[in-house]
Amino acid sequence: MDFKISIAGDLGSGKSTVADILSKKFGAEIISGGRIQRDLASKMGITIEQFNIFMENDRSYDKKLDDHLASYDSVGGNFIFDSRMSWFFIPSAKSFYLKSDPLVAAKRVFEASRKDEGFSSVEEAQKSLSSRRESEAKRYKEYYGQDILDMSNYDFVIDTTHLSPEEVAKKIEECYFK
Repeated sequence: MDFKISIAGDLGSGKSTVADILSKKFGAEIISGGRIQRDLASKMGITIEQFNIFMENDRSYDKKLDDHLASYDSVGGNFIFDSRMSWFFIPSAKSFYLKSDPLVAAKRVFEASRKDEGFSSVEEAQKSLSSRRESEAKRYKEYYGQDILDMSNYDFVIDTTHLSPEEVAKKIEECYFK
């Protein structure tokens, strides 16, 4: 039996960490839109926030990522899609949205200390996350007529604010095998 899930959600909600846990448990390959975007931004010498703004004016990067994701809809195997629009491009996957309180999410991102997100404070991280989210929501609404914040797009919604990544992974597993 194929294991295909898409994980979308708030920035800082734990998507990547949870995807890693599930990947190990189910031997699933992670296809991460965020990682692809971070690599592209790094190659261009800009931050991920700057890259999101850049993509508002140059759709080619979104298009390449979207086409890549869509190609997995008919492919068999075990996959975890960590991407804002994977629920849309891979309808054969069960879709999960991870949400989190914005301040908690900003603390998580700040404490993760990613090299491409050198925030000087939790407040700066929160402002950046909000700006990125607005940019993404704008692009996906414009490009596809889809509201990524409409929870009816997802099979399951999990609030990660007070849960550990392991607890979230367990909830996803329980929902997946219902």
